[in-house]
Amino acid sequence: MTTLNQLLIAEATEYEFKSAVEANKPRSWLKTASAFANGVGGSIYFGVSDDGVAIGLDNAQKAAERVSELIKARIEPAIKNVVLEPLNADGKDILRVRISGGTNTPYYYTGDGTKIAYYRIGSESAQAPAAVLNELLLKGLHQTFDALETEYRFSDYSYTLFEATYKQKTGVAVDKPRDYRSFGMLMGDDTLTYVGALFADQCPIYQSRVFCTRWNSLKKGGLYVDALDNDEFQSNAISLLMDALKFVRHNSSVKWKKTGAGRIEMPDYPPEAVHEALVNALVHRDYMIQGSEIHVDMYDDRLEIVSPGGMPDGKRIQDLNIDDIPSIRRNPIVCDLFSRLKLMERRGSGLRKIIDQYPEDAVPSFRSTEQSFVVALKNLNYGKVSMPTGTDDGIENGIDDGVEKNTEKILSVILANPKITQKQLADETDLSVRTIARELKRLRDTDVIRRIGSDRSGCWEIVK
Repeated sequence: MTTLNQLLIAEATEYEFKSAVEANKPRSWLKTASAFANGVGGSIYFGVSDDGVAIGLDNAQKAAERVSELIKARIEPAIKNVVLEPLNADGKDILRVRISGGTNTPYYYTGDGTKIAYYRIGSESAQAPAAVLNELLLKGLHQTFDALETEYRFSDYSYTLFEATYKQKTGVAVDKPRDYRSFGMLMGDDTLTYVGALFADQCPIYQSRVFCTRWNSLKKGGLYVDALDNDEFQSNAISLLMDALKFVRHNSSVKWKKTGAGRIEMPDYPPEAVHEALVNALVHRDYMIQGSEIHVDMYDDRLEIVSPGGMPDGKRIQDLNIDDIPSIRRNPIVCDLFSRLKLMERRGSGLRKIIDQYPEDAVPSFRSTEQSFVVALKNLNYGKVSMPTGTDDGIENGIDDGVEKNTEKILSVILANPKITQKQLADETDLSVRTIARELKRLRDTDVIRRIGSDRSGCWEIVK
């Protein structure tokens, strides 16, 4: 006898249970039919309770006829690949309705005076928001956002950084305008595509932005100072990658361990993992979400990179096996250009490369919603020895050498001007804002100084 568990071989995203056909209120399951057709497909099991127990149907054949009739009448355009299978599971007659992902998206539920496209997010079928609906429209037209024609003229923009990077990475100069056409950046004689606009020196795409923040604790906001450092970048795709990498390097430390042959460097974050995570965010983000941007949030213990748009197929990354995820590219031409520039590999191995840079006890985490994709990288030095004094195993902190000298500089400046700001302290002492914030926290924690009044209008007092 077949059991229900033997039938359920897919992820929860790809099946749904219904105890009955509910012919009088079919929207409850027709929205799932719409969502499956708009995504990667799935199965609806009729005659199964919400908790996955087969309760059976009185007449599976009659239910199949009614389901087929309602799908044809209420889903627009017509779904071509629908397979209805009366089955027996756990001794009960049930009906499995298999719906394949369609190519004429979006597929709408029409009824009750409405026309709504649904999509699958996790184990639920939800009304597609504007950004998802736009993607479905492009999918139905067999187009992607980066290939679309824009109102921008090729002759109005320069490509100095793109051409210099291409020459450096390949050893070959860009042949204008022929290569721009073959790369998918130019249509006709003078019309840019969106990918062409994204790589222009004066990138006109407003949402081509990255916001970077180094927070002063394990979460956003802090007792004394919310952010130790922050910057906002709006530029072309190559510049955004370079600027974000620079921000992370500036706000990270590199410890090192002495060995017989020299020393081993131990950065907070493996550079290749950071590079892969940022590239992943830039090439796979949803550029159609107006007013959106990538966020790089650095905390004491981790680095989080948040990009607009979830998984292209509506699944949740946290529910999947990383090694089994198919390579689905939301912006295939952007991906191709990053590959040509040797900034990423053609094959979809980015997430695995990120994981492989970390030890097994500090594996990065990935999570997604319908609106965002988050990569969280652990700070490998968080909670470890940070003082410059040597230990038996030779661990020292190459960044924190000269702590005593820094303290003398800071205290002398505070003594001369108790109302001085962190930025002014950094300028006066030739230290970074991040170093100043870290040293002020250490001096407060050891009762060397204290803050009197508010952060904005108060002043520092030297206690000892």
